[in-house]
Amino acid sequence: MDTNNNPQADRADDDTLTNRQGHPITNNQNIRTVGNRGPATLENYDFIEKISHFDREKVPERIVHARGAGAHGYFEAYGTVGDEPVSKYTRAKLFQEKGKQTPVFVRFSTVVHGLHSPETLRDPRGFAVKFYTEDGNWDLVGNNLKIFFIRDAMKFPDMIHAFRPDPVTNIQDPRRFFDFCANSPESFHMVTFVYSPWGIPANYRMMQGSGVNTYKWVNNEGKGVLVKYHWEPKQGIKNLTMKEAAEIQGKNFNHATQDLYEAIERKDYPEWELLVQIMEDGPHPELDFDPLDDTKLWPEDLFPWRPVGRMVLNKNPENFFNEVEQAAFGTGVLVDGLDFSDDKMLQGRTFSYSDTQRYRVGANYLQLPINAAKKRVATNQEGGQLRFYNDKAPGQNLHVNYEPSSMGGLKEAEQVGTEYTPYVEGNLVRESIERQSNTKQAGDTYRHFEQWEKDELINNLVNDLAICPQVIQDKMMALAEEADEDYGRRLRAGLMEKSKMKDGFKMEIGEEMHPLGAKDAHQAVKDAIEKGHEQDPY
Repeated sequence: MDTNNNPQADRADDDTLTNRQGHPITNNQNIRTVGNRGPATLENYDFIEKISHFDREKVPERIVHARGAGAHGYFEAYGTVGDEPVSKYTRAKLFQEKGKQTPVFVRFSTVVHGLHSPETLRDPRGFAVKFYTEDGNWDLVGNNLKIFFIRDAMKFPDMIHAFRPDPVTNIQDPRRFFDFCANSPESFHMVTFVYSPWGIPANYRMMQGSGVNTYKWVNNEGKGVLVKYHWEPKQGIKNLTMKEAAEIQGKNFNHATQDLYEAIERKDYPEWELLVQIMEDGPHPELDFDPLDDTKLWPEDLFPWRPVGRMVLNKNPENFFNEVEQAAFGTGVLVDGLDFSDDKMLQGRTFSYSDTQRYRVGANYLQLPINAAKKRVATNQEGGQLRFYNDKAPGQNLHVNYEPSSMGGLKEAEQVGTEYTPYVEGNLVRESIERQSNTKQAGDTYRHFEQWEKDELINNLVNDLAICPQVIQDKMMALAEEADEDYGRRLRAGLMEKSKMKDGFKMEIGEEMHPLGAKDAHQAVKDAIEKGHEQDPY
């Protein structure tokens, strides 16, 4: 083709603007109109294509974990778990060889708040890691805190509804938060963490991560053990008080995203060590809690943390939407050598997470580069929104999209290692686990806090519980007293003092609505009116 006399000829290095059909855009400043003042014509194809795509350029916001930041990197295995060969416990290939590196993508997030909410709000932080292993993807989806509010997936929608903004006012209301928590005593340990400085990490680089749920490892002989995952930051751990967070928020509500991006750009690559706790599979009646209960920590003196590898983040996303917003994780995404436990929260999450991604991003979300496995993929799946290639094997008969077949279709893979087949017996019931011990570990955590952490915890709890009905205050004080005598005494005294200060005064409309732990939030509404500068109309 002669391109010398054809200024519109396609050139790979051309930097001129086109539309999605490949048509050159010669005027990107003006729509087509009758005269330069209008009206516009309907056949404004370039404009209609541009604006109609703009109208659709966001996918639905995540219900939880909406606000996020992410980065690429690698996981490097130690080949051991503590002082033992890792093969003793798991046959997962990514752990076996010392120095073996596996590409990863990590998404950090806040949990309850929306896509553009401040990163200083009191909230757990998501910590999700996608490992692109030679056996396919493994998603380790967790939080910065090592426990959770509830132990049964049936309660999850109610919990999130209670923690998110009021459906009438669209403002977070601590009364709703504590109404749920006071009537769900298993949440008290998590409340103790969230209302302490641990509820506001300083940034994403300086926070821990955890798988939260109990998983299993399976070795080559088909033996399984229970396992908990922990990420420990090499940068150290830093948290904020409510006052410090408010000051930072007034200057920058994207501070954590900016911190992560800038650290990687200056080659100060954040690093975490991955450690595991291992427990023999079984109910462990000698413990005062169920090892599958995700509201509990496994005592480190009984189940030591054993290092298995390290993770380094060394590359920022090239496009936030493509790589961070469309990144899709699921607790059911495991590779050979990793397995589920019977943890009831994990079982419920495993359906919910992948189902959410199909709703948000589409049936073919796993074909997007950020989510696709970095290995051969061959399925018999067909169709669906935004499907753009077929998952077919080389030489496969394209007429055969089913299995089994004798005409060149896909066939089952060979089982590697002995299959893990745990014995399960029992009646089908709808019951809570027996060993609940809802407050014991909360007391241990309180006693472990430094004095300034205890002071911050009590102050934050008092500020929010003071606006709650007496029945909710009574339940929360009873849980605190059950957890630790000093914890309960200080909370009760703080609420009594707060009650005296308010005695004789009627609470103003709106005073109860504010982010969790915030002090004098309602005053900001008045300040905006009183301190605002009057202007003449123009």
